[in-house]
Amino acid sequence: MGRQKTPLSRQLADIDLKLLRIFKAVVDAGGFSAAETELNVATSTISNYMSDLEKRLDMRLCTRGRAGFSVTEQGRVVYEATQELIEALEQFRNRINQTHHQLLGDLHIAVAEQVIYIQNSGLVDTLREFNEVAPGVKLHLHTLAAESIPPAIADGSMHAGIAMLLYPQPQLRCERLFDERMALYCARGHELFGAPDNRQTLERLNDCSFIESFRMRAGHQFDPAMEHWRTQASAVHQESRLALILSGKFIGYLPEHLARQQPWQADLHPLLTRQFGYTNTYQLMIRPQNLQNRILSLFKELLLKHARPPEATVLHPM
Repeated sequence: MGRQKTPLSRQLADIDLKLLRIFKAVVDAGGFSAAETELNVATSTISNYMSDLEKRLDMRLCTRGRAGFSVTEQGRVVYEATQELIEALEQFRNRINQTHHQLLGDLHIAVAEQVIYIQNSGLVDTLREFNEVAPGVKLHLHTLAAESIPPAIADGSMHAGIAMLLYPQPQLRCERLFDERMALYCARGHELFGAPDNRQTLERLNDCSFIESFRMRAGHQFDPAMEHWRTQASAVHQESRLALILSGKFIGYLPEHLARQQPWQADLHPLLTRQFGYTNTYQLMIRPQNLQNRILSLFKELLLKHARPPEATVLHPM
């Protein structure tokens, strides 16, 4: 019997690191086609890279074809080892950077959709000052769904995130940043458009079609009346929810700052805001392991400086 081949008996080369990063991006995206946008590389080129990596490692890392994309057991081990390797390299770079006055490196920040439109978020001012203070740092801003941000921070894909907390995240360090008011809306053409905030309107809600949202789910409802609402549509992103509401057929939640924007402001009508309005509190989320990262510490310092805290937020009259 011949000796078992050891694919990594030599030193890791730059090409190995490049291929491993591409493999990680493919797994994170869930397939070759899905990784095209993230990598800015054609699917055929990604396929060639993966074949090259599998030859270099002498392993079958993933399966692809008509049945779809999946990671093999060996591929899962390589993926987890790649995560550890990339994190170790970043920690090395951060420690070296700390010996120099100039900050160098990359910073990946995940933000929930529509954060840029919240005037008291302080995000734009933070990005401006951060670039002025640390021009050697390459900023990567990623827009993700709120529920996807904590896992991305926990697994090291993101250094930090700005979002509302849907569930407790004990593995992360969180700091309150700013508030966002949410209200229930219908649009022109809906039977309740222009309806007054009274008991009759409250009763008529039970006959309407609603867009599903986190606050309407069992266990998260804050008013008993919500138990009788019929959810007839769903939308992950606020732009999609807005489109459904503007159709005049559905009622749903929107941030007040989004509803006040042109050109749809005149076509939206808030419903029973005193009873069904609520506040989202956005937080900065960081892994405890990243608290000593000088680049991230600077970003955190500037964000806390520019964001208006909850107690200073001027709420829209309900």
